Amino acid sequence: MILAAPDKFRGTVTARQASEAMARGVVSRGGSADQLPLSDGGEGFIDVLDVLGGTRERVQVSGPLGVPTGADYLRVGSMAVLEMAHPSGLVLAGGAEGNDPVAATTRGTGELMVAAARSLGRHPGAPVNHAPAAAPSHDRQPTGTVVIGLGGSATTDGGLGALRRIEELGGVGGVELVGACDVTVGFIQAAKQFGPQKGANEKQVVELEERLRRLAEQYEAEYGVDVRAVEGAGAAGGLGGAIVVLGGRLRPGYAVVTRLVGFRDALERSSLVVTGEGGLDSSSFSGKVVGSVVRDAAEVGVPSLVVAGRIAPEAVGMAERLGSEVVSLSERFGEVAAMTDTSRCIEIAVAEHLDAMGSRITGDE
Repeated sequence: MILAAPDKFRGTVTARQASEAMARGVVSRGGSADQLPLSDGGEGFIDVLDVLGGTRERVQVSGPLGVPTGADYLRVGSMAVLEMAHPSGLVLAGGAEGNDPVAATTRGTGELMVAAARSLGRHPGAPVNHAPAAAPSHDRQPTGTVVIGLGGSATTDGGLGALRRIEELGGVGGVELVGACDVTVGFIQAAKQFGPQKGANEKQVVELEERLRRLAEQYEAEYGVDVRAVEGAGAAGGLGGAIVVLGGRLRPGYAVVTRLVGFRDALERSSLVVTGEGGLDSSSFSGKVVGSVVRDAAEVGVPSLVVAGRIAPEAVGMAERLGSEVVSLSERFGEVAAMTDTSRCIEIAVAEHLDAMGSRITGDE
C-alpha cells in the first residue's frame, strides 16, 4: 500500500485534489493507494478533517475588512474545528494588494469561535441559540474542544478583534480552546515576519509592531498573561496569543491533524509515502507538513517521495538527508504546465517514480 499524504499546492490544487492525483498515479501502475491529505493548520485545515465525519455548519460573520461573509466549522462529537482563514483570511481581503493590513480584524473569527463553542452544548442539527453564552468557568470540566487552525490570515491585530467580540457575545461557554499552528514566531515578531506578506509596507510594519508591543502589555495588565513568553503566540498575526489569553493552548497543527486522522498507523502499514506542496524550501522542514511527513517516514523506515511545484536548492539536500527523493513539477513539466495542469503533472510524476523504482515499492508484488 502506498500512502498519499500531501499538503495543499497553494494557488493550484487542494490537499485532497493532490492526494487524489497521487493515488491515480499509483493505480495507473497497478498499485493500491491510501489517501490522507494533511494540513498544519492553514487553509484547508477543516477540509482534511472531513474524513472524521461529523457535520458542517455555516455561520454569517464579519470578514477581515468588515464585509459580511459565510464561514464553516466542522462539528465531530464533542469537538468543533474551524480555520481562521475562513472569516479572516487574506483571500477575503483581496490578497496582499487589496488588504488593509492595519485595519484587518479577527472579529469574524471570534464570532465563528462562539458559534462553534455553542454548538457543543446542543444536539447536532438543533437551531443555534444566539443569546449570549455564559462566561467560561474554570471550576468545571470543559463541555468540549474547539480547535482553531491558525494560518492564511489577513490580520495583525494580535487577536484583539476576536477577543473583544467573544467577550461581547458572552464568552465561549467553558470549552477548551486549542490553536493549531505551524509557526513558533513570537507575538511582537509577527508584524515583521508576516506583515509584508499581508500587504504591509515598511512604515506599516513598524506601526503594527508597536501596536503588538502595546497590546502585549495590555493583555498582561488585563488578564495576567504575558503573551511575549509564549512560543507561537504570533501565529495568524497574534491570534495565537489571544487564544492563550482566553485560557487556550497552542499545538503544532501537523501533530493535531495526524493524531486525529490516524496518520502514524497508516504510515507504518505503507511501503512508500508520497507527500508534497506548492513550494518546497527550508521552512518546509520547520513544523510544516512535508518536512514532518519525511521525518516521520524516516523514523519508521518507510521510503518517501516529495512532489512539489517548485523546489529551492537547499531543500533538496534537506530532504535527501532524511532519505527522501524529490521531484520538481516546474523542472519536469515546465512552469506553465505545473501551474495550470497541476493534478495531471502530480499523477505523471508519481507514476514515473514507480516505474523507476520497480514493483518492489508498490507493496503489491
